[in-house]
Amino acid sequence: MGENLHLSPRHRSSLKKPLLIVLLVCITSVLLVITYMYPQHNNSKSSACAGLSSRGCQAALSGWLPVHVRKFTDEEVAARVVIKDILRLPPALTAKSKIAFMFLTPGTLPFEKLWDKFFQGQEGRFSIYIHPSRLRPVHISRHFSDREIHSDHVTWGRISMVDAERRLLANALEDPDNQHFVLLSESCIPLHTFDYTYRYLMHANVSFIDSFEDLGPHGTGRHMDHMLPEIPRQDFRKGAQWFTMKRQHAVIVMADGLYYSKFREYCRPGVEANKNCIADEHYLPTFFHMLDPGGISNWSVTYVDWSERRWHPKTYRARDVSLKLLKNITVMLQHFIQHINQARMLSQSKAGSSSGLSC
Repeated sequence: MGENLHLSPRHRSSLKKPLLIVLLVCITSVLLVITYMYPQHNNSKSSACAGLSSRGCQAALSGWLPVHVRKFTDEEVAARVVIKDILRLPPALTAKSKIAFMFLTPGTLPFEKLWDKFFQGQEGRFSIYIHPSRLRPVHISRHFSDREIHSDHVTWGRISMVDAERRLLANALEDPDNQHFVLLSESCIPLHTFDYTYRYLMHANVSFIDSFEDLGPHGTGRHMDHMLPEIPRQDFRKGAQWFTMKRQHAVIVMADGLYYSKFREYCRPGVEANKNCIADEHYLPTFFHMLDPGGISNWSVTYVDWSERRWHPKTYRARDVSLKLLKNITVMLQHFIQHINQARMLSQSKAGSSSGLSC
């Protein structure tokens, strides 16, 4: 009897410990499985660790789990292999390399006389392409005569703006001597000489395409779930419309059908509720961020004043324009360029500016 009293507690104790271990293992296993199957996303407020008090739970568990990498669709694989192959090709420089100046305008160019002076004496180093979306322009300069391409109507905020850009690129690419492509509006004027602009762009090893992350409603907030899986929310970027790009980048823009189609279908004003997705502000910044982030500057060489915080940049009236204003803009751009270059050099030491166009 005494032995029974002595053995009974020991028997119960030996059962408690394995049972407790089994329960802990089961709970831990469930948490691991949930975390792996439902990884936390930036746009989600919930996670597998939401019910636990420790803020480091997700970080601790993620260290035990393999990194979840999304597999590309067949269409993505096909698109990316073509684009990557084009980017691996060496630049096809010619003895007569030119800059293609592409004007996106509703009609007559108000600063054509100024541009004519800019181009004087530079024959053979540039080409001009004009996309008049409404009226056929009246020209006063021989450089601009008969330079119109087949055009179509353009509506602000719609994919037709991107279509016009691609139409200009396609026509400019027909000339193998065109090595750099500059998109301009009827409001743009040059701030430097042609020679300075030519040397700056031709010697650059990147395309000057504005691309940045805007986490607000007018940035990432414009992303549509219909763009998934090809365009993840975390890769959605914003940037100014005006660009200068190297020939290889112009070619991959024309080769792209997959990513362009997502913006054509799902990026437009009022596409969903209060979302106003502006295609020309997001397509190229997102496309190059995803496909060749190291090949772009992430900023534009075109100066635009957004200080008034409206849908469109500040318009300079005749009374606003003076030599002092132009000098101030030039100095501002030079300081900005120096700051960017210093930051880039610092970044490279731890791990390559603006030609001066104003709109």
